[in-house]
Amino acid sequence: MKKTVLITGGAGFIGCHVVKRFVRQYPDYTIINADSLTYAGNLENLRDVENISNYIFEKVDISDEKAVQTLFQKYQPEGVIHLAAESHVDRSITDPLAFVKTNVLGTVNLLNEAKKCWGTDFSNKIFHHVSTDEVYGALGDTGLFTETTAYDPHSPYSASKASSDHFVRAYADTYGLPVVLSNCSNNYGPNQFPEKLIPLCILNILEGKPLPIYGDGKYTRDWLYVIDHAEAIDIIFHKGKHRESYNVGGFNEWKNIDLVHELCDQMDLKLKREAGDSRKLITFVKDRPGHDLRYAIDARKLEKELAWRPSLTFEEGLSKTIDWYLENQKWLRNVASGAYRDYYDNQYNQ
Repeated sequence: MKKTVLITGGAGFIGCHVVKRFVRQYPDYTIINADSLTYAGNLENLRDVENISNYIFEKVDISDEKAVQTLFQKYQPEGVIHLAAESHVDRSITDPLAFVKTNVLGTVNLLNEAKKCWGTDFSNKIFHHVSTDEVYGALGDTGLFTETTAYDPHSPYSASKASSDHFVRAYADTYGLPVVLSNCSNNYGPNQFPEKLIPLCILNILEGKPLPIYGDGKYTRDWLYVIDHAEAIDIIFHKGKHRESYNVGGFNEWKNIDLVHELCDQMDLKLKREAGDSRKLITFVKDRPGHDLRYAIDARKLEKELAWRPSLTFEEGLSKTIDWYLENQKWLRNVASGAYRDYYDNQYNQ
């Protein structure tokens, strides 16, 4: 079936893997990648699909209402996969308004244009909103987040994502818009911007710099390999029940300090360094405000209803991730230095 699918944030970490999957898996689809190319958007992530005929890139800021109107008028998409978001908690603490503009206002702009574009004919239409487990707040030593867990966000980032989730549901209830939501745990894998824990530690180990760990390092997260997440988004987009939400998790809970120990040990092995060398770089730093102790996703609904389950254990996924970064050190350093920003100008502004 021919279909035009708009993917927002497709030059970002998760988005680029979703775009590449859809471009390759669905040659009859036209895939529109709309991204504003903020600091974390990198078109080099999409170099291997940029010349495929069913892929189109549009530089669009979703907080710009007129730009979003133009985008929908031009392409008339039947499907939207909304990934564009400011997503770094530390940045949200220093600049909350940027998160409100992108995550809340941007989402509402997309919902308004989808409603206008689709009118009352919702056949073959779907708005898939991709969110985070951080909207649920924090857990104690036991328990899991389910799709019915009450929202309790603790940072400007999670509050902005919680607000966007509420708007998506409100548009479904008020206007009948066909929507589906997914809330994911911490993603890791190739192409992640090196402000996040795993790529930051890989880069710092390569350069012999300290590995900063917040507080006592006992904060616990569930880790999801990004390529598994892209597959889950594909399945939810095509088979998810309208107005339902699906938690996407890796079934992999790790304390930060244990994760970094595992990463250090794998790095020493792969770099043929003496065992324990990388662990010496671990440095505990002042905790950040409002730091949630533990997140843990119950993804059994997605497993039971849509037959999705992660393909890798965390140790396997981490090994693949480290291998990718070691094989793509030029990419890593281009991102760390900011040189990656030149790619858009060289590719699209000639």
